[in-house]
Amino acid sequence: MPHLTIEYSANLETAVDFDALCVALQGVLLASGLFELGALRVRARPCPHYAIADRLPENSFADMILRIGAGRSDAEKLAVGKALIACAETHFAPQLARPHFALSLEVQEISAPLSWKTNAIHPRLRTS
Repeated sequence: MPHLTIEYSANLETAVDFDALCVALQGVLLASGLFELGALRVRARPCPHYAIADRLPENSFADMILRIGAGRSDAEKLAVGKALIACAETHFAPQLARPHFALSLEVQEISAPLSWKTNAIHPRLRTS
């Protein structure tokens, strides 16, 4: 962990560089010092079907969910959340400048007994 998922309204597909956003957000997670490189996952998924607010066609959204394993303090979770939302706000500045965009982030802590992982990437990166 962490896994950061960005769900976004499909009408943003051509207006936003989601590859660059994923790389930037991964950099924020790595810079936090809270997570190993081999654990980082950032992905963006378009939502082709949605209804937003007053249903104007120019309405759009990006909803980010950061799922992390237990063991970080509230202060650490708050700091990484603030850094992620600041990065996203910079990336989405053109959309935020218009009254038709909603951006959100939630940090969720995963219960260790209910989370299973098999990661072949960790051993490779830990020996580099």
